[in-house]
Amino acid sequence: MSRFDQAKMLMKMRKVQKELQKEIVTAEAGDGAVIVEVNGEMKVKNIKIDPEAIDLEDISELENWVKEAVKAAIDQSQKMAAEKMQPMMGGLGNLGL
Repeated sequence: MSRFDQAKMLMKMRKVQKELQKEIVTAEAGDGAVIVEVNGEMKVKNIKIDPEAIDLEDISELENWVKEAVKAAIDQSQKMAAEKMQPMMGGLGNLGL
């Protein structure tokens, strides 16, 4: 792979990374009691908790819902990133990465 091709590949990768920063996936737990938004870089952007759905006597349930929603959103984000990066993965072997 020529230097020009390598530079093109790196530019495409950077473009996809910028796109992933803007992409948001949403996951919920507890029948919508907890909603988590994560971007394509797997960074949590927002967590919403419905106070009507929360039992203050059972905080461990809320903790579990938050954990479940965050895990699901990160999993979705990882899959989305992998799909967007897939077309470029074939050329990476030639970049020495």
